[in-house]
Amino acid sequence: MTQADAVIVMAALTAQTRHLVDARRLALMKPSAVLVNVARGPIVDENALVAALREGRIAGAGLDVFETEPPSPDNPLLTLERTVLSPHCLAWTDEMAVGNGGSAVRTVLDVLAGRVPRFVVNGAVLERPTFRERMAKLGGRL
Repeated sequence: MTQADAVIVMAALTAQTRHLVDARRLALMKPSAVLVNVARGPIVDENALVAALREGRIAGAGLDVFETEPPSPDNPLLTLERTVLSPHCLAWTDEMAVGNGGSAVRTVLDVLAGRVPRFVVNGAVLERPTFRERMAKLGGRL
């Protein structure tokens, strides 16, 4: 954190990562560095981040997640000039929505035709007798 021009948070929120980016870690950053959190809000201690930004200890922050979502209207991050804030949905483009919808429709059509869907999350279910019986009734073969 002492050498980075940008610290980008991309981690799962766990007990170990809650407030991982705290006042101590923010103090390690260069005054010219920026913090970007695109993971989960509580990984960054917002109070410590606000203090670091107000005191000019870091150059700025980019966030699409907050400790409390949605952020309250009085959240100081909403008023700081050196922050870029956005909803945690920038990837939700029209193309992505069409792709997701098309994938869901293809899955339903596969099952109705007795075919195993392409993207099965829990592959073990394919071996269950009840699944095989249902697929057989739909005319498919495994």
